[in-house]
Amino acid sequence: MIINVDLSGEVPIYQQLRDRVVEAIAEGELIEGSALPATRALAADFGINFHTVNKAYDLMRQQGLIRLNRKTGAVVTPTPADPAFRAEWTARARTLLAEAVAKGLRADEVLQTCRSVLDSFGATQAEDAR
Repeated sequence: MIINVDLSGEVPIYQQLRDRVVEAIAEGELIEGSALPATRALAADFGINFHTVNKAYDLMRQQGLIRLNRKTGAVVTPTPADPAFRAEWTARARTLLAEAVAKGLRADEVLQTCRSVLDSFGATQAEDAR
């Protein structure tokens, strides 16, 4: 898995790391049981503090996306969406969609973009086929 982050960007590095892993899971590049790089190795690759990687991994652990174990390290373990996740996700989506409307994007443009992004994820393509 190749992770790209913008070390000089406005989005915190730990958030970028988390976001890239979530995208890799959605795209099917990482599947349940996939091991993530060790925190120190990943930190060394980017030239960042390993606590930054720890923060990203801990966030993903709290969100139920990975399991952390001293022997196996960080391993992908997606869990089903619960009602609390659905409510939080809906609130975030509402704000993102409100930004699009506030910037003048038409509803058909927004829907087309959403469909395009969803279609790029292998997991949703398999789900749609059912």
